[in-house]
Amino acid sequence: MKKSLQNRKVRWGIIGLGNIAHKFATDLLTIDDSELYAVASRAQEKATDFASKYNATKAYSSYEDLASDPLVDAVYIATPHAFHKENTILCLEKGISVLCEKPFAMNADEVNEMIACAKANNTLLMEALWTYFLPHYQHVLETLKNKTYGNILKLEADFGFFREFNNDSRLFRKSLGGGSLLDIGIYPIFSALSTLGVPQKKEAHATFFDNKTDSSCDMTFYYDNDVTATLKSSLLEDLPTEAIFYCEQATIKVNRQFHCPTTVSILIDGEENIKDFGYTTIGYNFETIHFNKLLRDGKTESDIMSFEFSEQLIKTLDDVRELIKLKY
Repeated sequence: MKKSLQNRKVRWGIIGLGNIAHKFATDLLTIDDSELYAVASRAQEKATDFASKYNATKAYSSYEDLASDPLVDAVYIATPHAFHKENTILCLEKGISVLCEKPFAMNADEVNEMIACAKANNTLLMEALWTYFLPHYQHVLETLKNKTYGNILKLEADFGFFREFNNDSRLFRKSLGGGSLLDIGIYPIFSALSTLGVPQKKEAHATFFDNKTDSSCDMTFYYDNDVTATLKSSLLEDLPTEAIFYCEQATIKVNRQFHCPTTVSILIDGEENIKDFGYTTIGYNFETIHFNKLLRDGKTESDIMSFEFSEQLIKTLDDVRELIKLKY
Protein backbone atom coordinates (compact mmCIF):
# COMPACT_ATOMS: atom_id res chain seq x y z
CA MET A 1 0.00 0.00 0.00
CA LYS A 2 1.45 3.33 -1.01
CA LYS A 3 -0.10 5.23 1.87
CA SER A 4 -0.68 3.77 5.30
CA LEU A 5 -4.37 3.73 6.16
CA GLN A 6 -3.81 2.16 9.55
CA ASN A 7 -5.83 3.79 12.33
CA ARG A 8 -7.24 6.56 10.17
CA LYS A 9 -10.07 7.27 7.77
CA VAL A 10 -9.83 7.05 3.99
CA ARG A 11 -9.54 10.61 2.70
CA TRP A 12 -11.81 10.96 -0.34
CA GLY A 13 -11.84 13.56 -3.07
CA ILE A 14 -14.61 14.23 -5.59
CA ILE A 15 -13.97 15.59 -9.08
CA GLY A 16 -17.10 16.98 -10.76
CA LEU A 17 -19.83 18.30 -8.48
CA GLY A 18 -23.12 17.61 -10.26
CA ASN A 19 -26.19 15.76 -8.99
CA ILE A 20 -24.59 12.36 -8.62
CA ALA A 21 -21.70 13.82 -6.61
CA HIS A 22 -24.22 15.11 -4.06
CA LYS A 23 -25.66 11.60 -3.70
CA PHE A 24 -22.22 10.06 -3.33
CA ALA A 25 -21.19 12.66 -0.72
CA THR A 26 -24.41 12.16 1.24
CA ASP A 27 -23.76 8.43 1.58
CA LEU A 28 -20.03 8.89 2.18
CA LEU A 29 -20.94 10.66 5.42
CA THR A 30 -22.60 7.43 6.65
CA ILE A 31 -19.37 5.40 6.37
CA ASP A 32 -17.34 5.40 9.58
CA ASP A 33 -13.93 4.80 8.02
CA SER A 34 -14.25 7.54 5.39
CA GLU A 35 -14.12 11.32 5.25
CA LEU A 36 -14.75 13.76 2.43
CA TYR A 37 -11.44 15.56 2.38
CA ALA A 38 -11.40 17.49 -0.92
CA VAL A 39 -13.72 18.48 -3.76
CA ALA A 40 -13.02 20.08 -7.12
CA SER A 41 -15.04 22.01 -9.66
CA ARG A 42 -14.00 24.31 -12.47
CA ALA A 43 -15.86 27.04 -10.56
CA GLN A 44 -14.45 27.98 -7.15
CA GLU A 45 -17.82 29.12 -5.77
CA LYS A 46 -19.39 25.77 -6.63
CA ALA A 47 -16.52 23.90 -4.96
CA THR A 48 -16.68 26.10 -1.86
CA ASP A 49 -20.46 25.65 -1.52
CA PHE A 50 -20.19 21.87 -1.96
CA ALA A 51 -17.35 21.61 0.56
CA SER A 52 -19.33 23.64 3.07
CA LYS A 53 -22.43 21.48 2.66
CA TYR A 54 -20.57 18.22 3.22
CA ASN A 55 -17.85 19.48 5.58
CA ALA A 56 -14.93 18.86 3.22
CA THR A 57 -11.56 20.28 4.24
CA LYS A 58 -10.42 21.45 0.80
CA ALA A 59 -12.30 23.10 -2.09
CA TYR A 60 -10.38 23.34 -5.35
CA SER A 61 -11.20 25.20 -8.57
CA SER A 62 -8.88 22.88 -10.50
CA TYR A 63 -8.98 19.10 -10.92
CA GLU A 64 -5.20 19.19 -11.25
CA ASP A 65 -4.84 20.88 -7.85
CA LEU A 66 -6.94 18.21 -6.16
CA ALA A 67 -4.95 15.43 -7.84
CA SER A 68 -1.73 17.10 -6.64
CA ASP A 69 -2.84 17.12 -2.99
CA PRO A 70 -0.68 14.44 -1.30
CA LEU A 71 -3.30 13.82 1.39
CA VAL A 72 -5.95 12.49 -1.01
CA ASP A 73 -6.25 8.67 -0.87
CA ALA A 74 -9.08 8.07 -3.33
CA VAL A 75 -11.07 10.08 -5.84
CA TYR A 76 -14.62 9.64 -7.09
CA ILE A 77 -14.88 10.83 -10.71
CA ALA A 78 -18.33 12.32 -11.33
CA THR A 79 -17.70 14.38 -14.45
CA PRO A 80 -19.56 13.81 -17.77
CA HIS A 81 -18.73 10.57 -19.61
CA ALA A 82 -16.47 12.26 -22.16
CA PHE A 83 -14.02 13.35 -19.45
CA HIS A 84 -13.77 10.09 -17.48
CA LYS A 85 -10.60 8.86 -19.14
CA GLU A 86 -8.76 12.18 -18.82
CA ASN A 87 -9.76 12.72 -15.18
CA THR A 88 -9.05 9.12 -14.20
CA ILE A 89 -5.58 9.07 -15.72
CA LEU A 90 -4.79 12.42 -14.09
CA CYS A 91 -5.36 10.83 -10.68
CA LEU A 92 -3.84 7.42 -11.39
CA GLU A 93 -0.59 8.99 -12.51
CA LYS A 94 -0.41 10.72 -9.11
CA GLY A 95 -0.88 7.36 -7.38
CA ILE A 96 -4.44 8.20 -6.27
CA SER A 97 -6.96 5.35 -6.33
CA VAL A 98 -9.96 6.00 -8.54
CA LEU A 99 -13.63 5.09 -8.37
CA CYS A 100 -14.95 6.31 -11.73
CA GLU A 101 -18.65 6.72 -12.40
CA LYS A 102 -20.25 4.59 -15.11
CA PRO A 103 -19.95 4.37 -18.03
CA PHE A 104 -16.24 3.90 -17.39
CA ALA A 105 -15.43 5.86 -20.56
CA MET A 106 -16.74 6.57 -24.05
CA ASN A 107 -15.48 3.40 -25.71
CA ALA A 108 -13.37 0.29 -25.25
CA ASP A 109 -10.15 1.98 -26.39
CA GLU A 110 -10.46 4.57 -23.62
CA VAL A 111 -11.26 1.92 -21.01
CA ASN A 112 -8.24 -0.13 -22.08
CA GLU A 113 -6.05 2.96 -21.71
CA MET A 114 -7.38 3.60 -18.20
CA ILE A 115 -6.81 0.02 -17.10
CA ALA A 116 -3.30 0.02 -18.56
CA CYS A 117 -2.54 3.22 -16.63
CA ALA A 118 -3.84 1.70 -13.38
CA LYS A 119 -1.65 -1.36 -13.88
CA ALA A 120 1.41 0.71 -14.80
CA ASN A 121 1.00 2.75 -11.61
CA ASN A 122 -0.03 -0.24 -9.46
CA THR A 123 -3.02 1.80 -8.31
CA LEU A 124 -6.59 0.75 -7.54
CA LEU A 125 -9.19 1.53 -10.23
CA MET A 126 -12.86 0.51 -10.32
CA GLU A 127 -15.91 1.44 -12.35
CA ALA A 128 -18.63 2.82 -10.08
CA LEU A 129 -21.57 0.73 -11.24
CA TRP A 130 -23.28 0.88 -7.86
CA THR A 131 -26.06 -1.61 -8.66
CA TYR A 132 -23.60 -4.51 -8.53
CA PHE A 133 -23.02 -3.87 -4.83
CA LEU A 134 -26.61 -3.30 -3.66
CA PRO A 135 -27.84 -6.06 -1.32
CA HIS A 136 -31.02 -6.72 -3.30
CA TYR A 137 -29.07 -7.24 -6.52
CA GLN A 138 -26.47 -9.41 -4.81
CA HIS A 139 -29.37 -11.49 -3.46
CA VAL A 140 -30.78 -11.94 -6.96
CA LEU A 141 -27.35 -12.89 -8.32
CA GLU A 142 -26.91 -15.51 -5.60
CA THR A 143 -30.41 -16.90 -6.18
CA LEU A 144 -29.79 -17.21 -9.90
CA LYS A 145 -26.30 -18.67 -9.43
CA ASN A 146 -27.67 -21.33 -7.07
CA LYS A 147 -30.51 -22.07 -9.53
CA THR A 148 -32.94 -21.86 -6.63
CA TYR A 149 -35.80 -21.69 -9.15
CA GLY A 150 -34.06 -23.50 -11.99
CA ASN A 151 -32.43 -22.00 -15.06
CA ILE A 152 -33.17 -18.57 -16.49
CA LEU A 153 -35.43 -18.86 -19.53
CA LYS A 154 -35.79 -15.18 -20.37
CA LEU A 155 -34.82 -11.73 -19.09
CA GLU A 156 -36.71 -8.49 -19.63
CA ALA A 157 -35.18 -5.23 -18.38
CA ASP A 158 -35.80 -1.59 -19.18
CA PHE A 159 -34.98 1.90 -17.99
CA GLY A 160 -36.88 4.91 -19.23
CA PHE A 161 -38.13 8.34 -18.27
CA PHE A 162 -39.35 11.39 -20.18
CA ARG A 163 -37.25 14.51 -20.42
CA GLU A 164 -38.00 17.54 -22.57
CA PHE A 165 -35.19 17.79 -25.09
CA ASN A 166 -32.57 20.38 -24.18
CA ASN A 167 -29.36 20.41 -26.19
CA ASP A 168 -27.64 22.41 -23.43
CA SER A 169 -28.19 19.57 -20.96
CA ARG A 170 -25.46 16.98 -20.41
CA LEU A 171 -28.10 14.28 -20.86
CA PHE A 172 -28.65 15.22 -24.50
CA ARG A 173 -25.31 16.64 -25.65
CA LYS A 174 -23.62 14.33 -28.13
CA SER A 175 -20.16 15.69 -27.36
CA LEU A 176 -20.58 14.55 -23.75
CA GLY A 177 -21.87 11.08 -24.61
CA GLY A 178 -25.50 12.10 -24.14
CA GLY A 179 -28.50 10.00 -25.12
CA SER A 180 -30.26 7.02 -23.63
CA LEU A 181 -27.72 4.26 -24.27
CA LEU A 182 -24.64 5.32 -22.31
CA ASP A 183 -26.57 7.09 -19.57
CA ILE A 184 -29.31 4.57 -18.73
CA GLY A 185 -29.17 1.79 -21.33
CA ILE A 186 -26.05 0.59 -19.55
CA TYR A 187 -28.23 -0.70 -16.68
CA PRO A 188 -30.40 -3.15 -18.67
CA ILE A 189 -27.25 -4.31 -20.47
CA PHE A 190 -25.55 -4.75 -17.09
CA SER A 191 -28.45 -6.90 -15.88
CA ALA A 192 -27.92 -9.24 -18.84
CA LEU A 193 -24.12 -9.46 -18.63
CA SER A 194 -24.08 -9.97 -14.86
CA THR A 195 -26.56 -12.86 -15.01
CA LEU A 196 -26.38 -14.42 -18.48
CA GLY A 197 -22.90 -13.36 -19.59
CA VAL A 198 -21.80 -12.18 -23.02
CA PRO A 199 -24.46 -12.95 -25.66
CA GLN A 200 -23.80 -14.98 -28.80
CA LYS A 201 -25.73 -12.50 -30.92
CA LYS A 202 -27.15 -8.99 -30.53
CA GLU A 203 -29.85 -7.02 -32.31
CA ALA A 204 -30.55 -3.34 -31.71
CA HIS A 205 -32.72 -0.56 -33.10
CA ALA A 206 -32.85 3.07 -32.03
CA THR A 207 -34.67 6.35 -32.47
CA PHE A 208 -32.83 9.66 -32.50
CA PHE A 209 -33.20 13.30 -31.53
CA ASP A 210 -32.49 16.00 -34.11
CA ASN A 211 -28.92 16.34 -32.79
CA LYS A 212 -28.31 12.63 -33.56
CA THR A 213 -28.15 11.40 -29.96
CA ASP A 214 -30.25 8.31 -29.35
CA SER A 215 -33.66 8.97 -27.79
CA SER A 216 -34.45 5.27 -27.29
CA CYS A 217 -32.80 1.93 -27.92
CA ASP A 218 -34.38 -1.53 -28.16
CA MET A 219 -32.02 -4.49 -27.83
CA THR A 220 -32.30 -8.27 -27.94
CA PHE A 221 -29.46 -10.49 -26.79
CA TYR A 222 -29.42 -14.17 -27.76
CA TYR A 223 -27.91 -17.00 -25.71
CA ASP A 224 -27.72 -20.80 -25.77
CA ASN A 225 -30.88 -22.89 -25.33
CA ASP A 226 -33.09 -20.16 -26.84
CA VAL A 227 -32.56 -17.88 -23.84
CA THR A 228 -33.09 -14.20 -24.68
CA ALA A 229 -32.68 -10.85 -22.97
CA THR A 230 -35.07 -8.12 -24.16
CA LEU A 231 -33.68 -4.74 -23.13
CA LYS A 232 -34.76 -1.14 -23.63
CA SER A 233 -33.70 2.39 -22.74
CA SER A 234 -35.68 5.55 -23.44
CA LEU A 235 -35.70 9.29 -22.79
CA LEU A 236 -39.10 9.56 -24.47
CA GLU A 237 -41.34 7.75 -21.97
CA ASP A 238 -41.61 6.48 -18.43
CA LEU A 239 -40.91 2.75 -18.44
CA PRO A 240 -41.42 0.28 -15.56
CA THR A 241 -37.64 0.24 -15.00
CA GLU A 242 -37.75 -3.34 -13.76
CA ALA A 243 -35.58 -6.39 -14.35
CA ILE A 244 -37.63 -9.59 -14.66
CA PHE A 245 -35.97 -13.00 -14.70
CA TYR A 246 -38.28 -15.75 -15.92
CA CYS A 247 -36.96 -19.00 -14.45
CA GLU A 248 -38.16 -22.59 -14.74
CA GLN A 249 -39.97 -22.63 -11.40
CA ALA A 250 -40.56 -18.94 -10.59
CA THR A 251 -40.31 -15.39 -11.83
CA ILE A 252 -37.88 -13.08 -10.04
CA LYS A 253 -38.83 -9.43 -10.44
CA VAL A 254 -36.50 -6.66 -9.32
CA ASN A 255 -39.07 -3.96 -8.76
CA ARG A 256 -39.24 -0.37 -9.99
CA GLN A 257 -35.92 1.43 -10.24
CA PHE A 258 -34.19 -1.96 -10.24
CA HIS A 259 -30.80 -0.25 -10.40
CA CYS A 260 -31.49 1.58 -7.11
CA PRO A 261 -32.27 0.27 -3.63
CA THR A 262 -35.61 -1.51 -4.08
CA THR A 263 -37.53 -4.70 -3.33
CA VAL A 264 -37.53 -8.08 -5.04
CA SER A 265 -40.68 -10.09 -5.81
CA ILE A 266 -40.75 -13.87 -6.20
CA LEU A 267 -43.82 -14.99 -8.16
CA ILE A 268 -44.83 -18.67 -8.03
CA ASP A 269 -48.19 -19.93 -9.32
CA GLY A 270 -49.72 -16.46 -9.10
CA GLU A 271 -48.54 -15.82 -5.54
CA GLU A 272 -46.14 -12.96 -4.88
CA ASN A 273 -43.62 -12.88 -2.06
CA ILE A 274 -41.89 -9.49 -1.67
CA LYS A 275 -38.47 -9.26 -0.04
CA ASP A 276 -37.60 -5.89 1.49
CA PHE A 277 -33.94 -5.13 2.18
CA GLY A 278 -34.48 -2.30 4.65
CA TYR A 279 -32.38 0.31 2.89
CA THR A 280 -31.63 3.45 4.91
CA THR A 281 -29.26 5.20 2.48
CA ILE A 282 -29.37 6.30 -1.16
CA GLY A 283 -27.23 3.23 -1.91
CA TYR A 284 -23.85 4.62 -2.92
CA ASN A 285 -22.29 3.56 0.38
CA PHE A 286 -22.16 -0.12 -0.61
CA GLU A 287 -19.74 0.32 -3.52
CA THR A 288 -17.68 2.74 -1.43
CA ILE A 289 -17.37 0.31 1.48
CA HIS A 290 -16.19 -2.35 -0.98
CA PHE A 291 -13.71 0.09 -2.52
CA ASN A 292 -12.37 1.12 0.91
CA LYS A 293 -11.71 -2.51 1.78
CA LEU A 294 -9.86 -3.07 -1.49
CA LEU A 295 -7.77 0.00 -0.74
CA ARG A 296 -6.98 -1.08 2.81
CA ASP A 297 -6.08 -4.59 1.61
CA GLY A 298 -3.68 -3.21 -0.97
CA LYS A 299 -5.72 -4.49 -3.93
CA THR A 300 -5.57 -2.85 -7.35
CA GLU A 301 -8.69 -4.43 -8.86
CA SER A 302 -12.17 -5.39 -7.64
CA ASP A 303 -13.19 -9.04 -7.56
CA ILE A 304 -16.80 -7.95 -8.23
CA MET A 305 -16.53 -5.05 -10.68
CA SER A 306 -13.44 -6.51 -12.33
CA PHE A 307 -11.51 -5.08 -15.27
CA GLU A 308 -12.74 -8.01 -17.35
CA PHE A 309 -16.37 -7.18 -16.59
CA SER A 310 -15.88 -3.47 -17.32
CA GLU A 311 -14.24 -4.42 -20.61
CA GLN A 312 -17.16 -6.70 -21.49
CA LEU A 313 -19.64 -3.96 -20.60
CA ILE A 314 -18.02 -1.23 -22.71
CA LYS A 315 -17.45 -3.66 -25.60
CA THR A 316 -21.16 -4.51 -25.54
CA LEU A 317 -22.06 -0.81 -25.53
CA ASP A 318 -19.70 -0.30 -28.49
CA ASP A 319 -21.33 -3.21 -30.33
CA VAL A 320 -24.80 -1.78 -29.78
CA ARG A 321 -23.66 1.66 -30.94
CA GLU A 322 -22.33 0.09 -34.11
CA LEU A 323 -25.64 -1.70 -34.70
CA ILE A 324 -27.66 1.50 -34.33
CA LYS A 325 -25.02 3.57 -36.18
CA LEU A 326 -24.41 5.93 -33.27
CA LYS A 327 -21.09 7.75 -33.43
CA TYR A 328 -19.66 10.28 -31.01
